[in-house]
Amino acid sequence: MNRPQPLPLLLTVLAAGAFVKASAQSGGSAATARINDISLRVNSKVTSLVVEVSTSVPYETTRPDPVTVILEFRNTTAKPTVYSVARSVRKSIAAVYVEAADSVAGPVSRVRIALAQPLPHHVRSDRNRVIVDLDRPTSGKALPAAALAASSAAAPKGASQSERDGPTQRVGVAQMEREALAERVAAPSSPSRASSRQLPIFGRGQATGSPTEPAPAALQAGGPLGTGHPPERQYSGHPVSLDFQGADLRAVLRTFAEISGLNVVIDPRVNGTVDVALRDVPWDQALDMILRANSLGYVVNGTIVRVAPLDALEAEQKKLNDLARAQAEAGQITTLTRQLSYAKGEEIVALLKAANVLSQRGTAYVDVRTNTLIMTDLADRLQTSQQLIDMLDMAQPQVEIEARIVQTNKDYARALGVQWGFNGRVDPAIGNTTPLAFPNSGNLSGRTGLTQGQIGGTITTQHPTAVDMGVEGATAAVGLALGSVNGAFNLDVALSALERSGNGRLLSTPRVTTQNNIPAEVTQGVQIPYQTVSNNTVTVQFKDAALTLRVTPQITAVNTVIMQISVENASPDFSRAINSIPPINTQRANTQVLVSDGQTTVIGGIYTSSEQATADRTPGLSRLPLLGWLFKRDTLSDTATELLIFITPRIIKG
Repeated sequence: MNRPQPLPLLLTVLAAGAFVKASAQSGGSAATARINDISLRVNSKVTSLVVEVSTSVPYETTRPDPVTVILEFRNTTAKPTVYSVARSVRKSIAAVYVEAADSVAGPVSRVRIALAQPLPHHVRSDRNRVIVDLDRPTSGKALPAAALAASSAAAPKGASQSERDGPTQRVGVAQMEREALAERVAAPSSPSRASSRQLPIFGRGQATGSPTEPAPAALQAGGPLGTGHPPERQYSGHPVSLDFQGADLRAVLRTFAEISGLNVVIDPRVNGTVDVALRDVPWDQALDMILRANSLGYVVNGTIVRVAPLDALEAEQKKLNDLARAQAEAGQITTLTRQLSYAKGEEIVALLKAANVLSQRGTAYVDVRTNTLIMTDLADRLQTSQQLIDMLDMAQPQVEIEARIVQTNKDYARALGVQWGFNGRVDPAIGNTTPLAFPNSGNLSGRTGLTQGQIGGTITTQHPTAVDMGVEGATAAVGLALGSVNGAFNLDVALSALERSGNGRLLSTPRVTTQNNIPAEVTQGVQIPYQTVSNNTVTVQFKDAALTLRVTPQITAVNTVIMQISVENASPDFSRAINSIPPINTQRANTQVLVSDGQTTVIGGIYTSSEQATADRTPGLSRLPLLGWLFKRDTLSDTATELLIFITPRIIKG
């Protein structure tokens, strides 16, 4: 039996010990900082918790609930510990917990501050110290949530200038050992240098890890593709403070996975650095800003959130859409024929293509002779097309439209005039002469009539008219003739008068029946010929002078009718013809109205009135008292015309 040699065995043990020591040193080199001290400072305005670390390290601040504030330090080791506080500050802080854990990026330490009641807090850093300032409670009652949110928005002035607000009191915290906690992230601690009377431990024997925060609404499963640019988004995450300079983007995203409790998958194409300084902002808003700054987006699949570049997500979404479209169009092509009863095949084909009912592989044709629709497409698309055709190929209701055009005329005229003439002679033949040699004879008479005054004659001789203001077309007249015995002076007077009144009524009733949304027209009248000359060529053309009704009805679902109406009433006026071509009197109305079935409405009306008073007078003489009526003529006329157009639609029930 051979005995083992002591020297080789000793060398083996020493080498193994050196290897274990080197491994321990290399494993512990990841932790670069340690929490040296945790203390409390109190003044008249704030209570400050001071965490002193061996060197400056990145930290995050979260508030998962109103009575908990968490400080989380990276690359920091700590021993799990519970600190109780002095009675003088127990209204603000109930206890302080220190927890340690391991993460992907290295060891993590967490300081959990359990508040006695909800208090506004503000976190600030001074070199290697992190200070949490808490407002002093005004009473023993908890603050309302609204006041807490308002106070947390801005740091209290006393918190940032605690040393200037008066003398501060350093209050010690008592350290007590406890077992390590199985938490995702822990916070730093170290034995406190100052001690005070120990009090019962807050929450002894209970896990102090923060509950997992639910994902915001935008990150729920089944949510839309995240683009990093959400419009008017409401953020719901708990507030955190972040301070990164040149940090790896992938490591920062893993940090958000630990903060939010989400399952995060980072695309290999995500890279870059992060430089942010955020204080007390919702964690989902901070994540959104970082994604936006790096042109990243996210997609949610169940409980997993995948972060990738926007262009990659868009390309994937496009491929998925193309794949879904290709799968949908990969079915068997079938053919369907459908003979249409009421609709036109060309209109149905145009509608199917415009509505995108047919797939890219689908086609549709029409046999005009039989009005048959021939479609070739996938089975589900054909079923959708057939349902649409069933709705469109239906008998359309008919509408009877009746128009009544009523035209009334009223005419009144009155006229009163006078005509008189005279003839006076001075002549030796009748023994009537002047004592002068010149003039020895003369004649005085009117000059407005066709007959001029003349020498000689009897009383029955026609006398020229001196005042010719008779009524044209008079229906009544009175004449008076006076003369001397020798015919030296004769007088003839005629009074004429006229009064006329008349009323007229013209009724035209065009009527037409048409289908829903189909234009219709009815016309009755004459065509007036007229000649045009062009290049020595005479052409006869015709102009309509007729009663015309044009209408396009649309029946609504509540049995009312919307009508596009054009009504025209044109008639020739031969009394004012020029070169045997009469002018055309026209009344026209174009409008759109909504009328109930069987109801009548007035779509237009024209009322014209003309009043005219005329006075013909002889200057000066017509103003003589009592005798002035012998030198004037009065005429009065009054004409009124009224046009009304009525329309009545009736839906034909069939």
